[in-house]
Amino acid sequence: MSATFGPATAPGRLVRTARTRQRRIGSIVGWGLTGACLAALSIAMVWIIAVVVGRGLGAMRLSLFMQITQGTGGGLLNAIEGTAVLSFGGLLLAVPIGIAAGAYIAGYSYTTWARITRFLSDVLVGMPSIVLGYFGYITMVQGLGWGFAVAAASIVLALISLPYICRTTELALAQVPNELREAAYALGAGEARVLFRISLPVALPGVLTGILLALAISVGETAPLLYTAGWSNYLWNGHLTHSPIGYLTYAIWTFINEPFASANALAYAAALLVTIFVLLINIVSRLILMRSRG
Repeated sequence: MSATFGPATAPGRLVRTARTRQRRIGSIVGWGLTGACLAALSIAMVWIIAVVVGRGLGAMRLSLFMQITQGTGGGLLNAIEGTAVLSFGGLLLAVPIGIAAGAYIAGYSYTTWARITRFLSDVLVGMPSIVLGYFGYITMVQGLGWGFAVAAASIVLALISLPYICRTTELALAQVPNELREAAYALGAGEARVLFRISLPVALPGVLTGILLALAISVGETAPLLYTAGWSNYLWNGHLTHSPIGYLTYAIWTFINEPFASANALAYAAALLVTIFVLLINIVSRLILMRSRG
């Protein structure tokens, strides 16, 4: 028996050994490339944060939070207020629609409208923000005659935030155990009661994470706001139309190119504030997600 099967099995054993060696080499090469990419990304991130923090801290002063921008100097009070107003306005419009769309897709994923809504959401995610800003400029700033306005900028930010809230809501609701919903239906609960009393409370951490990520994206946008919000050195007048407003990313984009030290200091300080805001939002969203999983 050994003489019969020995020669036949030897080539097979050699082939398996060669394949194992190739897989090990491929695994080593793959992990090496992954580690190199991770190291390069980490170095780049640390370098960017170090530059922003180093120059931003050197430009920070109390008057930045107490004075409005005056030409190429002054403070950033108007930009900080404008960023808060625009971000809150965008979320105010995007959160109800995004949660409703995500709940519809999660509950009726088998329907044609749900598939169309998901497809449109995916398309909207890949849409360049400057294109949405151009759309806002053509339709609202010029078409409706609003001029540079808080309303136009908030609507564009809502369009940018909407698909992220929709998709995270869908994924969060899809993770709710079916047993909970079935038990509620068995007790006579309707669709609305199951959604608002059972599904959404359980999926709330995931939904909040999506909202916070959308907020971080809104805080860091520049291109669409150039077309819709314009810029103002003054505080917001409370009007929704014909109301240009300041925001931090404009200060970065504009003042960094000015040949004045005061303007560059405003850009560095604004960059640091935006970085802090985005980091805090991402940290809070991660903590919420980790707590929900725990």
